[in-house]
Amino acid sequence: MRQQLIGFLLTLAFAIQGAAADSELAYPPPLVPAVQEAKAAYLAAGLLSRYHYKAVPLDDALSSKVFDQYLKALDPEKVYFLQSDIDRLAVERSRLDDAILTEDLRAPFEIFNLYERRAIERMAYARSLLDKGFSFDSDETLMMDRKDQSWPSTKADALDLWRKRVKNDWLRLKLAGQEDAAIAKILDKRYDSNSRRLSKITNADAFEAFMNAYTMAIEPHTNYLGPRAAANFDIAMRLSLAGIGAVLVDIDGYTTIRELVAGGPASLSGQLQVGDRIVGVAQGPTSTMEDVVGQRLDDTVALIRGAVGSTVRLDVLPADKGPDAPSKTVILVRDTIKVQDTAAKAKVYSVATGEGKRLIGVITLPSFYEDFDALRNGDKDYRSAGGDVGKLLAQLKAQKVDAVLMDLRNNGGGSLREAINLTGLFVGKVPVVQTRDVKGDVIVGRNVHTEVAWSGPMGVLINRASASASEIFAAAIQDYGRGLIIGEPSFGKGTVQTVANLDQVARNANAAYGELKMTIAQFFRVDGGTTQLRGVTPDIGYLQSGNESLFGESSYDNALPATHVKAADYAPVGDIKAQLPRLLAWHEGRVQHDRDYQNLLDDITKARERRKGNVISLNEAVRRKERAVMQARIANMLSAEEVAEGGGLSDDGLQFNERKLSKNLAIEKTQKSVNDVVLNEAVSILSDSAALNEGKSQTAASALSTRPVVVTALSTAPSKP
Repeated sequence: MRQQLIGFLLTLAFAIQGAAADSELAYPPPLVPAVQEAKAAYLAAGLLSRYHYKAVPLDDALSSKVFDQYLKALDPEKVYFLQSDIDRLAVERSRLDDAILTEDLRAPFEIFNLYERRAIERMAYARSLLDKGFSFDSDETLMMDRKDQSWPSTKADALDLWRKRVKNDWLRLKLAGQEDAAIAKILDKRYDSNSRRLSKITNADAFEAFMNAYTMAIEPHTNYLGPRAAANFDIAMRLSLAGIGAVLVDIDGYTTIRELVAGGPASLSGQLQVGDRIVGVAQGPTSTMEDVVGQRLDDTVALIRGAVGSTVRLDVLPADKGPDAPSKTVILVRDTIKVQDTAAKAKVYSVATGEGKRLIGVITLPSFYEDFDALRNGDKDYRSAGGDVGKLLAQLKAQKVDAVLMDLRNNGGGSLREAINLTGLFVGKVPVVQTRDVKGDVIVGRNVHTEVAWSGPMGVLINRASASASEIFAAAIQDYGRGLIIGEPSFGKGTVQTVANLDQVARNANAAYGELKMTIAQFFRVDGGTTQLRGVTPDIGYLQSGNESLFGESSYDNALPATHVKAADYAPVGDIKAQLPRLLAWHEGRVQHDRDYQNLLDDITKARERRKGNVISLNEAVRRKERAVMQARIANMLSAEEVAEGGGLSDDGLQFNERKLSKNLAIEKTQKSVNDVVLNEAVSILSDSAALNEGKSQTAASALSTRPVVVTALSTAPSKP
């Protein structure tokens, strides 16, 4: 009864204030929790309290942390809530544990509803400013990062903050050459679209936001996945799905085809092309066509996906036709689609040296994927990161490369088993990693499946976004002295997660409760050290972004501490330390004369200065000078043809869905053509290492200024999806 009274009073207080403040605004209906969501929260709490590596009781102390994490997730830049909102919500600080344990989630949902109301109010105010326009001759500034600031103390403070945000949006478009009338139209549509997106938020979205506030208040890498998010996670791990083979985006409320997957039903039909808009979806040959214009993209995608062999009918508005043109019906039979964009790929680079050319194979691995279902079903050819990399190594050997570089930049991890298997391709059947569970038991993870596929010179390229399984692999290569670690220190995530299916826990036949990705162990290097908080330190580090306090494990205030265990029984298989002085000297001599490298180094320095200053000028003259410098920098990066095709890389002030799809695709193509300074230097370093292995210590293998050139591209893409 007490919880019901609290919920009623909270709802009434919010409703009264909202009506008094903005009576003319149209708010969406308040979101309310579903029965299955309250049950899912209760089930998750039981697992987290008993089986998490850092098991924390769900009590008032944890409730307070959940409260803070929830507000941080909803309003990280503190631009929506007022301080008076936070003060009034504080009554729930110690009661969110009760909300979960009593399966009454009205209080966290009311917090979400207030956030949604405030966001809609801010969008309405932003639109109201557009008729007046702005003057840009004052020395006014806008704070770039507000996460450490207080919430606005009054509504007037909040509106002034939003005035500056809108002014900055306007100035960006003005600097890009837009006229005032066009700017007002673009921004009005943008803020209106934001409000419309807010109105499409569902109770499932609100519940997932609250649950992740709960899980991440315990530890950063524990997450709740609703049924749809769990399905997408499964697709990402197995790199396959049942569908039509089309990449879709939302542009102006239309589900638009961004890309057709080669060999998929959509491509093979010959009836669809990039830019076509899907306006209706129907299941089977006779069911009613459902209008999907203005619908959330993920809802439309869910309608289009389905079982292999089933039929879907699409009502399609051709790319070259206006919104009032007649549509056409396209009938497709769903098939298994292999996801290739996030699969391992390889390229062979030719490096000019003082004695000719050297070939370096580069394997790019975006994640450590693994098809768990196929593995459980006994499929010997199941899709996996280690399996694909093994195939690529065979192709590279056939190309007679001199060395292999594993590019793990931005690889956030994945399957622990695949990290072990991948290490075995370079080191053999040896201990790779150690894991310590909640009981304190330490288990050595040994590769027992894969044989050495590459015994020549190798290296690993990492950056701050290389995490978890990437760090296991890089650390093992380093501990065994097997190859060079190049780049910047990695993320520092030394924890192991498992996925618990809440429906299985509840013995529920239907997918209703979602899944819990929960930290159950901590991993350690074979030498007994840890990557937790510390990450993997490169043997040759360069172009470090300096954002360690903003991104990485050390940026979390509740990350697990860094500890150590006894070293495993292992023996190094090589020693690259003797090479490092010569490699560093060649590296430093080379980059001093590399214009692109020095420009990027300058960009990093300026970015650090901007972060430190934390403000951006709203003065037009100041911003024009800054823009001119950037334009000159971009002109040096691109050829005239690339600038003409992609429109350059300068800020046009537009968001993705505000440009024509063809423009976005051209920009992306231009971005991909930009010289990858970090990778090119890593290739050159590895070429130098291969030279030293050959006993050619007097010749810098890549001392010439010529950058490495791609001569061959390889992949494991199947001939049929």
